[in-house]
Amino acid sequence: MNIGIDIDNVLSNFNEKLLREFLKHDKELRNSGIVNKDAYITRGMFDWSKDEFDDFYYKNIERIAQNLKVIDGAPEYIKKLRERGYKIYIISGRDNGEYSSPYKMTTDWLEKYDIQYDKLILTNTFDSSEKAKVCLENNISIMVDDSSRIQLEVDKTKVTALLMDTPYNRQTDSLKRVHNWKEIYDFIINFKKEKINVILDTDTYNECDDQFALAYMLKNQDIFNVEAITVAPYSHKKSKLTIKEGQDLSYNEILKICGWLNFDTDNKVFKGSTHYIKNGYKEENDAVNQIIEIALKKDKTYILAIGAITNIALAIETEPKIIDKIEVIWLGGHSLLQDNNDEFNFKQDIEADRILFNSKVNLTIIPCRNVASNLRTSIYELEHYLKNKSELCNYLLERFYNDGYHGLQERRVLWDISVIAYMINKNWFVGKKISCPKINDDTSYELTTNNHLITMINDMKSDNIIEDMLYSLRSN
Repeated sequence: MNIGIDIDNVLSNFNEKLLREFLKHDKELRNSGIVNKDAYITRGMFDWSKDEFDDFYYKNIERIAQNLKVIDGAPEYIKKLRERGYKIYIISGRDNGEYSSPYKMTTDWLEKYDIQYDKLILTNTFDSSEKAKVCLENNISIMVDDSSRIQLEVDKTKVTALLMDTPYNRQTDSLKRVHNWKEIYDFIINFKKEKINVILDTDTYNECDDQFALAYMLKNQDIFNVEAITVAPYSHKKSKLTIKEGQDLSYNEILKICGWLNFDTDNKVFKGSTHYIKNGYKEENDAVNQIIEIALKKDKTYILAIGAITNIALAIETEPKIIDKIEVIWLGGHSLLQDNNDEFNFKQDIEADRILFNSKVNLTIIPCRNVASNLRTSIYELEHYLKNKSELCNYLLERFYNDGYHGLQERRVLWDISVIAYMINKNWFVGKKISCPKINDDTSYELTTNNHLITMINDMKSDNIIEDMLYSLRSN
């Protein structure tokens, strides 16, 4: 879970230090003292003119910020949160023109007080909505801030806003208020975010991206309630493996990765179709049966499909009642900018694709070329973050460098992680509802205008996705 934390008055004694500095200068100025105790320090508490305020404030604010003290308990409780697996984002409104080098000043201060964090983001405090946008982009679950103005904007989103109590924000009573770091810590560790019921349908031993996607999902079980992992069919022209042999390899690969991550596979992993619908395959199998059983007993199940869509299409055809109880997110085909869908997942089973598209199921397509193709990384980047972090990480590096099908490669696209990332944070993706296209015999789309709607993803924030995946995989 990602936690956003402001600095001033949450980590630092900003108001306390600022008031002392104002009182000291007021004595030097004309010793009028506080004329309005209900006003904020910089907004009418003293009888200074605008020029007097500006002259003192802008000449001294950087010195004041550099010499702030840390609030009791903040470093210790943040360390405890990180030990529990929480990801700490320091989000401060210091990119507002008041400091000569706000990023360096802030990192120096955080280092001085040994405040651990995963990412520092500076925003413009004068834009009330900017922190809310940053929280959404970075999948923040809880934001801790002292500004009621900013937290009211955060509260409008799916992010939970905690308001650090100060004498100057008590005019707002609609926000959850905390008073110290023990309260913050207790709230966070007891915070229960509703999990998403998911089934991952994967041809796990096909390349290397399936293994990354499976591990990425299992490392985020605070988000996902993993109902099942089902094995999708695959076959390569150059490979001598039968679909059944490939299925066995995928099944064993799933068990291996689940074992490294201590995921109990008992009644969770199921072998699926051993051929394609386009070749007349209609047989009952464990994966299809489980998809139907799980879908019927849950209010909503998301099917994360990163292989041929055969298992899901068969489940829909076998039991159409599941259509209203599932949502399918499929990595398949290419973007509408392309003139064909000559893509592995899509072209393996065109008839299954048509069943899916015609079913009117709630469907999101993440295209490969032009969209997921942006998820390109290198063995060098992966080694920098993952090497020797765990046995699993070292294995993933080996598979990346040599997936067994395409030879040694220093750079690859981790296509399949896109589907997992989409469920972790949809704000990383740009999509559009379109009339469901028809699928031509040559795999191309025929656009329509009056069909049922599906969601087509057009773009994604690949840097955010890869960064989040790397953090997930290397975390304890």
